[in-house]
Amino acid sequence: MSHCKVPALIEAQVEMGSVNELEHKSLFRKEEDATQAKAASLMEQGSLSLSFPEHATKSPKNSVLRSIKIVIFSNKLNMLLPFGPLAILVHYMIDSKGWVFLLSLIGITPLAERLGYATEQLAFYTGPTVGGLLNATFGNVTELIISIFALKNGMIRVVQLTLLGSILSNMLLVLGCAFFCGGLVFYQKDQVFDKGIAVVNSGLLLMAVMGILFPAVLHYTHSEVHAGSSEMALSRFSSCIMLIAYAAYLFFQLKSQSNNSYCPLEEETNQNEETCGEDEDPEISKWEAIIWLSILTAWVSLLSGYLVDAIEGASVSWNIPIAFISVILLPIVGNAAEHAGAIMFAMKDKLDLSLGVAIGSSIQISMFVVPFCVVIGWIMGEQMDLNFQLFETAMLFITMLYKYRGRESVVKQVERILQVN
Repeated sequence: MSHCKVPALIEAQVEMGSVNELEHKSLFRKEEDATQAKAASLMEQGSLSLSFPEHATKSPKNSVLRSIKIVIFSNKLNMLLPFGPLAILVHYMIDSKGWVFLLSLIGITPLAERLGYATEQLAFYTGPTVGGLLNATFGNVTELIISIFALKNGMIRVVQLTLLGSILSNMLLVLGCAFFCGGLVFYQKDQVFDKGIAVVNSGLLLMAVMGILFPAVLHYTHSEVHAGSSEMALSRFSSCIMLIAYAAYLFFQLKSQSNNSYCPLEEETNQNEETCGEDEDPEISKWEAIIWLSILTAWVSLLSGYLVDAIEGASVSWNIPIAFISVILLPIVGNAAEHAGAIMFAMKDKLDLSLGVAIGSSIQISMFVVPFCVVIGWIMGEQMDLNFQLFETAMLFITMLYKYRGRESVVKQVERILQVN
């Protein structure tokens, strides 16, 4: 009996061992299949990640054509670009100052808008700090270039009126059109904005206007010891202070505050929260943005030279005062990008962004471009100061004080017109 049981036990153990061996083999095969599947998926993901960047698969020629298509042919305003070369041809063939001025003015308009676009694209790659500095430098580069050319020609009054007109254009024309168009689209609701951000921007703008106001007050009170030289010294001192204050403002805005400072905290404004949560991607590469920024700046500089040279001739031939050209026409061209952007945001119920564009551009001009022109005139030996004359300075001060009250009246007037109709 014992001898019979032993072979049976051996056979049972052999059978169990064969079963375990089969189980081990099947598990090994499953693990091997799983690793192969994982490797295949990783290879697919790797191939997808390698093929994701467009510049990796496209040739340089295709990349250049795509960049030209995005920058030049994607905007309808670029249909005005041929007017720039036409102005140069008219200058050398006919030498008509009036037509050269008009064609140059029309040709600079799309360039100003494309400069803002190239700066925004470059800001995607540089980060918020450098992007803020780029916006401060190139956001109003058209006014800055025109002002430098005018200073070079000794046209100080044109520089003063152009910069004053840019500030008034942003606070009155750009902001007023944005509120009016926003009221037309959303006439059944009240458009809201973050009052805290508005108060901060108003305080900074008030400081800039005060810096511009003091030299005019000193001049018209006749209390300076040395007539002319005292207000020039005060203008240069105030300009240096405003440049330092603007640098401190940029540092505070970019370092101390959150990235989405124009998003209100209330949960009721869902559309603004959705706007702040959206992540935009750049449309062109970093080097393409740098190249386009250089090309557009050079082209604006070239046309600005012809434009400034033709201002006096256009004023004489068309019987238009130089003050009207400087305060009205030139700022409209320089603020083309801000005008379009503020209206677009207001029509999408993004009033905070409209305020940020319009008032932010006014702050840039009043605290950066105006003092910078005074310093540049100081270096050139020109008597550029902050005395914008009594009427112009008073108009700037009153506009700054009443811009928000004007906003409420405009919205109410739009609502009354729509209710009557």
